[in-house]
Amino acid sequence: MLAIPESREWTAAREILQALRAAGFEALLAGGAVRNALLNLPAKDFDLATSARPEEVAKLFPKCQMVGAQFGVAVVVRNGIQTEVATFRRDGRYLDSRHPVAVEFSSAEQDALRRDFTINAMFYDPFEDRVIDYVGGQADLRARQLRAVGNPNERYQEDALRMLRAVRFAHRFDFTIERRTKQAIRRYANLLRRISRERIRDELAMMLTGPRPDAAVEQMLRLGILQIILPEVVAMDGVEQPPEFHPEGDVFRHTMLCLKAMRSNPTLTLAFGVLLHDVGKPPTFTIADRIRFNEHAPVGAEMADKICRRLHFSNDDRKQVCHLVKDHMRFLDVQRMKRSTLRRFLSKPRIEEDLELHRVDCVSSHGSLENYEFCLKALEDLRSEGQSIAPAPLVNGDDLLALEQSPGPQFKQWLQEIHDLQLEGRVQTREEALAALKQIIGT
Repeated sequence: MLAIPESREWTAAREILQALRAAGFEALLAGGAVRNALLNLPAKDFDLATSARPEEVAKLFPKCQMVGAQFGVAVVVRNGIQTEVATFRRDGRYLDSRHPVAVEFSSAEQDALRRDFTINAMFYDPFEDRVIDYVGGQADLRARQLRAVGNPNERYQEDALRMLRAVRFAHRFDFTIERRTKQAIRRYANLLRRISRERIRDELAMMLTGPRPDAAVEQMLRLGILQIILPEVVAMDGVEQPPEFHPEGDVFRHTMLCLKAMRSNPTLTLAFGVLLHDVGKPPTFTIADRIRFNEHAPVGAEMADKICRRLHFSNDDRKQVCHLVKDHMRFLDVQRMKRSTLRRFLSKPRIEEDLELHRVDCVSSHGSLENYEFCLKALEDLRSEGQSIAPAPLVNGDDLLALEQSPGPQFKQWLQEIHDLQLEGRVQTREEALAALKQIIGT
């Protein structure tokens, strides 16, 4: 039997398959789970395909949810697990480079022929232990190649997002993209302009947080995809850097090395922060005594903000990416910072992402990790002392009002001065902070 590790998801899927079979319908495991089993990889999603029509699925599973009734797709819940069940279908015309205007319910073979890539178009019958392969997917798995089902020109015109999926799958499994499948991407890359930005963002996110993100981005550049979805990153290609600080080469090369140096399974925000940390260099490129990129960090942060808005990031993720880009040069000054300034910097909510960005930035250029190690030591010392890295202020605006001070811009300045004293360890109690406050305002 095909080796599918036991899990709650697979148990639920098998039970649904058994129920469909018992009712007289053809029912098969489909797509990615079959591919992963043949590659001896785990699967999380177990999608099923069946000859049962949507109304027959609904009758057999009364509590199912029709999430795509027009396409014959239902979600069946079994033991708390949601499993997608789709009726075999043949797609009609595509008018928006993404969705068919209509579908025709059909056979398993016709269903396979409408899918994107051969490795995703196989079925498995667990009761007969039989892989059903109408498109040569098993041969392509053995050859470690990604090939479109049928005519790749038609597949990409039907759904342009498949071009991004091609790059993602190729680098996820370390496959090559078959020649005609690759040529068609170059021919139809411009169709990606018609795809929703959310779907493009999600594909990029899976590439950048998956294996070999640098290779995925470089291949998107060679295929003409990156020029459509992230022209700001393409602009980094060929932008020279001062060799004394960047012996590795231009800005694009440096960025690819940074992506490659990331530890496995980075967060979405860190991955995008690494990709965009030097996006401000092309527009700030100047040559004076040497090549310089004055203010490239704040300029890059503004550009990152526009990119994240264009890709419809959540506000929290957008702000974090922008903070990473804006602050990545602050590590140059950490050993000269006042203790209070350093503690404020290290108390950023996701400082570990700043540290990882700085680490890959260093190992991908000059190689010195002195400031990175300094910050790690500072964090370790503070934690070993049992101190909060950035404790809550001991005094606030109410204390200034109690001292009969009128609200104004000076409030923020006075309170920051007291908090600096606190972070430097020069005041440790509320009483000491109040005394210092009175001294500062002259009461």
